[in-house]
Amino acid sequence: MTGERVATAAGGRSGGGCRRLQRLMGRDEERTLADLKASRRTLIDPCIAAHRGRIVKTTGDGMLVEFASAVDAARCAVEVQRGMATQNADVPQDVRIEFRIGMHVGDIIIDDNDIFGDGVNIAARLEGIADPGGVVISDDAQRQIRGKVDIAFDDMGPQALKNIAEPMRAWRTR
Repeated sequence: MTGERVATAAGGRSGGGCRRLQRLMGRDEERTLADLKASRRTLIDPCIAAHRGRIVKTTGDGMLVEFASAVDAARCAVEVQRGMATQNADVPQDVRIEFRIGMHVGDIIIDDNDIFGDGVNIAARLEGIADPGGVVISDDAQRQIRGKVDIAFDDMGPQALKNIAEPMRAWRTR
């Protein structure tokens, strides 16, 4: 089954990227895992549910989420990032867990309980260019939400994304 949906890839990273999260896990695996689980339980999962999203899969420090609405996906992404910023306010920079979120609207293939296709790949690549605590969306997603959400995005211009044939215009939250 195929259809146009919003694919959102969220990567749990500490501010310096995956290497820092690996260091946190190496330093105190139980605390880091407990912090990740607490963020999911108290903020991320309820936010996804409130915005009518579906967690397709988790990958340790990341997840793939599907939304039927770009507006819901954008609102959820920003709400999660703002919530994490509040949670991290009193946490030392070197032990903060921050997320990077990428969002794209496009065709996906739904197979059993998983989703595949360029829409998913593009969302994952956009997550990779997001700053810790940031959200990067495709131009397709930006066109869908423009004028419908109270979220400011800056144009990043065309971005070369790994394994994506042509550069794609991207937008990031301010």
